[in-house]
Amino acid sequence: MPIQPRRALTISGGLLALALMAGACNFPGATPTPDLFATAAAQTVAAQLTQSPAETSLPALPTDTPIPTQPAGATPTEPAGPTPTAGAAGCIDKVSFVTDVTIPDNTNLAPGETFTKTWRLRNSGTCTWTTQYALVFDSGNNMGGPAVVPMPANVQPGGEVDLSVNLTAPNANGTYKGNWKLRNDKGIIFGIGASADRPFWVQIIVGPTATPKPVTSIAYDFVAHYCDAEWVSGAGVLPCPGTQSDPEGFIVRLDAPKLENGTTENEPALETHPEWVDNGVISGIFPALTVKDGDRFKAIIGCLYNGAACNVRFQLNYRADGGSLQNLGQWDQTYDGNITKLDVDLSSLAGKSVEFVLAVMANGPADQDWAFWLAPRIIRTQ
Repeated sequence: MPIQPRRALTISGGLLALALMAGACNFPGATPTPDLFATAAAQTVAAQLTQSPAETSLPALPTDTPIPTQPAGATPTEPAGPTPTAGAAGCIDKVSFVTDVTIPDNTNLAPGETFTKTWRLRNSGTCTWTTQYALVFDSGNNMGGPAVVPMPANVQPGGEVDLSVNLTAPNANGTYKGNWKLRNDKGIIFGIGASADRPFWVQIIVGPTATPKPVTSIAYDFVAHYCDAEWVSGAGVLPCPGTQSDPEGFIVRLDAPKLENGTTENEPALETHPEWVDNGVISGIFPALTVKDGDRFKAIIGCLYNGAACNVRFQLNYRADGGSLQNLGQWDQTYDGNITKLDVDLSSLAGKSVEFVLAVMANGPADQDWAFWLAPRIIRTQ
């Protein structure tokens, strides 16, 4: 749990007025200026004051990959439960799901159709996965797959690997799910989640004929690249990753975040806590990428578990082709047990080089403003 800093949480009206007058030429609005990112302070003020677009309601986020949940625990943020698998040198085995490279959940296949399922996994433990490790079938429907698939190469802690298995859709119509885990060189089975005991899976729907679906992929994963961004608050540039006791604000990655609705997720999230002052701000400026027609920004936002005083404003901002800061949307969140799914069409930015900015502003005091972005990403249809 973040520790409340021992310093005043208010800014006098005189200081705030001076700050606003000093940075007035940099405020985005009807006529944004091109030098908005010239300083960290200007960026922070810009993120704080960017206005929302006329469109205030966005469509709900369709589920690309079902996000399984488990019963709520007692830990306020990311559960740090015991990991049950120890390697030969006393290290810990743990895996984090990154994405479905192929066959996203509920893909429709024809009866008897062969396919290759590939998961992208991260070594989130402290042991190196050697070629003595393996992908193993755990439970459910194995869809004709092998019981064991050897690890193709060594994977250092923090590294990622794509693991594939060749499967065959059953002949009868219906929904089929197969659960898989990893096995270490001592024969100990481990998986995802805070206690490294949950499976990752493949789930398909078998019908008389395969239903053609657009091929989608993750064009940009904000969690995977979160330290490529420059994170700033009113106090200046912040370290990445940060520490949850930093009074200047912080950015940290959570692999199993516990949300305000009591669920613990198996997809990673970014915790973005603004500076511990009234109306404090934190924002992350990501490297430029070229947007294509049909690209969409997707994420789930809200407050982390036990953050009863959380009251924040999320903003998705951007700078296109070196221009001024603009806003794509903003959403207020309080600790009310509800989370918000974002699905923002980026087609208006197609062909442009875009720096995206994730920003969070405290609505008043910043106590317990444990704001999270769950699986923020840009989805591309091909």
